[in-house]
Amino acid sequence: MSKRVYILLADGFEEAEAVTPWDILKRAGAKVTLVSVSGNKTVTGSHGLEAVADIPLSCATTGFDMVVLPGGKGGTENLLESEGVKNLLIHAFNGGKYIAAICAAPSVLGKYGLLKGRKATCFPGWEDMLEGAVLTEDKVVKDGNIITAKGMGVAFEFGIALAEVLAGRETAENIKVQTQHD
Repeated sequence: MSKRVYILLADGFEEAEAVTPWDILKRAGAKVTLVSVSGNKTVTGSHGLEAVADIPLSCATTGFDMVVLPGGKGGTENLLESEGVKNLLIHAFNGGKYIAAICAAPSVLGKYGLLKGRKATCFPGWEDMLEGAVLTEDKVVKDGNIITAKGMGVAFEFGIALAEVLAGRETAENIKVQTQHD
């Protein structure tokens, strides 16, 4: 059975931070579901890309292994405003499921107390919102079931880190070879 991943899309999401992990996780054999936070079928990214979600957040079940939050200022603000996102993240955290956030999105985890005592990183300028985190300058940080990354420039490395925890190091390394990534 393949691992199930939710990528949460809120209007204003950073496109590369959603699409790159989506692609890498699909290559790793995961069943990836794009979830619309607003409930609209079409979600608009920060640069105008319209993504078609698979399901609205209201239809998300608890049968997943990982939840991914792309950043982008507007997308992150919309994630922060959603009670459904809060509930899903707390369920995931309490269930020991993987939670991954990139760019500004780790601030969502900070707001809900999920980073207390954990190493984390984010896009510069959002550090104050990572409440309780042990801040690092690393591009991608894994601490237990929490994975955070700096921003769009490391979306590939972020995706590889997600693939590694779900499908193993060998699969992640094979994806790097297939995509000609050094």
